Amino acid sequence: MAVKKVAKKVVAKKKAPVKKVVAKKKPVAKKAVVKKVAPKKVAAKKVVAKKPIPAKVVPLKSKVTSSSQKGLKQFRAYEAKKGENYMSKSQLNHFRTILNEWKTELSQDIDRTVHTMQDELTSYADPNDRASQESDMALELRNRDRERKLIKKIDETLRNIESQDYGYCTGCGEEIGLKRLEARPTATLCIDCKTLDEIREKQMAG
Repeated sequence: MAVKKVAKKVVAKKKAPVKKVVAKKKPVAKKAVVKKVAPKKVAAKKVVAKKPIPAKVVPLKSKVTSSSQKGLKQFRAYEAKKGENYMSKSQLNHFRTILNEWKTELSQDIDRTVHTMQDELTSYADPNDRASQESDMALELRNRDRERKLIKKIDETLRNIESQDYGYCTGCGEEIGLKRLEARPTATLCIDCKTLDEIREKQMAG
């Protein structure tokens, strides 16, 4: 018996439809739009120049100078000779001359201040001007009072020169020193005693 070969029909299976994969589009970031802001115009401030206030000129201050400070600057230094004794005749004469010149200068300034104040003594209608004048006069009177006291001290110092007690400390009896006397001719204490005296004054005040 002939076996008939039955040709199997091969039925090609239909391939499953391939799904197309569509790549998702990435979201595109929106560009930030920066709005340009126009700068605000600043109005320039008008600078108004202030009128200078005229200063009050007080002639009393301009004519009268401080004689005590002026005198102190005019003291001459003494050049001691080699081997010269302390408070020799030449040294005493040097300081005597300084003190007499200083006293004369102070006396002239006091007289000049009195005459100036008498000449410029006027009555101002403005209370502020009158108060300013009185204040200036009071200040000058205090300065002249200090100078009168200084003249008395100069007289005492001149008497010490005549008695040959000048140049020695009244506290310890030691030499005051030429440099200290040149800076302050009326000094009666050495630098050590003066320092101790100032310390005691501060303790008493405190």
